Order: sequence, then structure tokens, then C-alpha cells
Amino acid sequence: MARGKIQIKRIENTTNRQVTYSKRRNGLFKKANELTVLCDAKVSIIMFSSSTGKLHEYISPSITTKEFFDLYQKTVGTDLWSSHYENMQENLRKLKEVNRNLRREIRQRMGDCLNDLSLEELRLLEAEMDQATKVIRERKLKVISNQIDTQRKKYNNEKEVHGRLLRDLEARAADPRFGLVDNGVEYDSVIGFSNIGPRMFALSLQPSHPHAGAEGSDLTTYPLLF
Repeated sequence: MARGKIQIKRIENTTNRQVTYSKRRNGLFKKANELTVLCDAKVSIIMFSSSTGKLHEYISPSITTKEFFDLYQKTVGTDLWSSHYENMQENLRKLKEVNRNLRREIRQRMGDCLNDLSLEELRLLEAEMDQATKVIRERKLKVISNQIDTQRKKYNNEKEVHGRLLRDLEARAADPRFGLVDNGVEYDSVIGFSNIGPRMFALSLQPSHPHAGAEGSDLTTYPLLF
């Protein structure tokens, strides 16, 4: 049965259009490969899908894409890269100008290159530096405040630990089962000289304590910080 002639026009249905694109692209690449093998031709095909925007290309194995375009330029007598090179040069010129301006502004903020500035420009520069100084000063005060808060918290924690140790010591001293031994120094004298630094004390367990040894009291050593 004869195949009907297909009218060549844009396929409106997106799915059908993409399916037709994929089938015909593969067929075109197949024909290009056959032409390359049979005729030793150099073939390059570049395709972009309008639906997905993806690039699909075919290049004969005997040549690279760069070599193909170089050959095209030589044969046609045109330069495909001249406009692109000019655009790159223009972009480079703009970037260099921006770099020079930034370097000049940095030197001006350091007190250099001020001779060419007008009075209005000097006033503007002064205002910008005053604003920058204000921001730096606010940040410095914030850092100092944070450091003070941190040190205050450390001090309060150490003070709380110190107070807890003193209360524990006083509670043990008041307990008749414990005795405070420090080479014969009285407890009140020890408290009076508490600012001399950390000292080591031994708390003796009286014989009356149920855990005391048969031959005498046991000594337990505690580091006490004053």
C-alpha cells in the first residue's frame, strides 16, 4: 500500500514535534556517517532542539571541530573569530578601566592621588571615609562588648564554683565526724589566708564514723581553691 505524502509544516503538538526531531536527527546522523565512510568526506552537523535547547552534533572521525572550521575559513576566505575577538578586546579594555578606577580609589582612601580631586570630590571622599570609620568603630565596640560578656560569664561561673567549694568545706567542718587537718593550723586561720592561692588539705574521718579503720582515722585529701 502506497505511503501518503506528508505535508511539510511545523508540528504543533510539542510531544510529536520532539519525537519527530529525535527520529529524523538520528536518520540524518546515520546518513552523514555513511557519507563519511563511503566517500571519505568530512561532515559536520550541529543541531539545537527548539523544545529542550540541547545541542546535538556529528563530526567525521577523521577531523576535529576546530580543524573543520579552520578549513571552512580557509576555503571561504572569511574569519569567523574576528568579531568575537573584537568583543573580547573591548571587554578586556572595560575591565582594565574598572581595575584602574578601583586602584585609584584605594590610593585616595590612603591619602594619595588627591591633587586632581575637586573640592566637591574631596568632600564626598571625606564623607565616605567618615561613614567607613563609623562602621568600623561600631564593629569594634561590638567585639569588645562580646568579649566583656564572655569574661563576665566566666567570672560568674568561677565565682559560683568557688562559693560552692567554700560552702562544702564549711559543712564538712561543722560535721563532728570530720576534722580539718593542715599541719595544726586552725580552720579560721585558713579562711583568713584564703587569698594566698590554692592549697591542699586533708579531711580526717573520725573513728566514730562507721567506715573508719580499726587502727585510726582514714585521711581523705581534697584540693580546695581560695
